[in-house]
Amino acid sequence: MLRTFGVLVVVVSLLTACGEPEDTRPGQPVKTRQEAFKALLRAYEPMTKMVKEDRYDPEKFAAMAAVLMAQRDVPWSHFGPDTNYPPSKAKPKVWQEAAAFEQAKNDFLDATDALNSAAQARDKTKIGDVYGRVYKTCKSCHDNFREH
Repeated sequence: MLRTFGVLVVVVSLLTACGEPEDTRPGQPVKTRQEAFKALLRAYEPMTKMVKEDRYDPEKFAAMAAVLMAQRDVPWSHFGPDTNYPPSKAKPKVWQEAAAFEQAKNDFLDATDALNSAAQARDKTKIGDVYGRVYKTCKSCHDNFREH
């Protein structure tokens, strides 16, 4: 039994050490953009609940849209030419198909503009459609430009 416990401790220790590599480059561009995308997700998820659970609160939704708008530009500048290294999950296509990646970014920016406009106008009838448009731009970019 003691031997089994010892083996288990070693296995757990090895698995713990197998975490994601750390971004040690100056300015940590990969880590910075990953954190920026996580912040976008944290801003967007509460909006998702409101839309999907039909709990639309115009004031809260407008405030959440404003937070999303304040953060939406942050990740893009951290896709520099030499930033496709671990822990990046970006596919090489980001740099190989730069025009397509730029278009995907612009589609996201256009969709968030539309979402913010509807949110600030407190226009519930448009919220569902433009919310879905933002979701589709995120999914499309992930499908095309991010390793899963």
